[in-house]
Amino acid sequence: MRITTGPDGRKIIYNETPTQLARRTSGQLVPIPDAQLVPLIERHSQLQNLDPRLVRAVIQAESGYNQRALSNKGAIGLMQLMPGTANQLRVDPWNAEENLRGGTTYLRQLLDRFQGRLEWAVAAYNAGPGAVERHRGIPPYRETKEYVRRVLSLYQGDAARSLPRVTTASPGGTRIIATAPVAAPPPVDIRRKTRIIRDSDNRIVVTTALE
Repeated sequence: MRITTGPDGRKIIYNETPTQLARRTSGQLVPIPDAQLVPLIERHSQLQNLDPRLVRAVIQAESGYNQRALSNKGAIGLMQLMPGTANQLRVDPWNAEENLRGGTTYLRQLLDRFQGRLEWAVAAYNAGPGAVERHRGIPPYRETKEYVRRVLSLYQGDAARSLPRVTTASPGGTRIIATAPVAAPPPVDIRRKTRIIRDSDNRIVVTTALE
């Protein structure tokens, strides 16, 4: 943990090491730093029918694999779950495995909600599904546009990294603020097939859960 003073004189507390910061801001998918996380990421990705590389991209962009990460908005852990989301998913966000279970479940829910549109689901992970629905796509927020670009770049590699960006002049020079409007990539077909089963009470249930 380190403490600095902001330009307005307020104290700012960081619980992110320089190494974690470097991982979080890297332009390439980095190796998983903790070997114990590897099988957890693989298992929960498989349970939710997600590509583990996509889950790694979200983790890297969110926390840089910092299990104790706490954002200024209150998001917690590896996949930066908000307390309300963690409560809804009934997970302890401070526990690494439960955080991964909650984060992958939430990402799966978003992909299903937006019918497999990966860029919309990633935007919703950052800005909330309501914002994506209101704007019928990626919201025009600088943070969200850059977040989607970063996650897709980490996940898809060079193809996404080549997306153009728009810039704006600032007192300190030119800085990147968002991705330029581009045609949306084709939806990634990661939807589940619907199945009809009987539950323990012999009731008929329509489900998309994995067997």
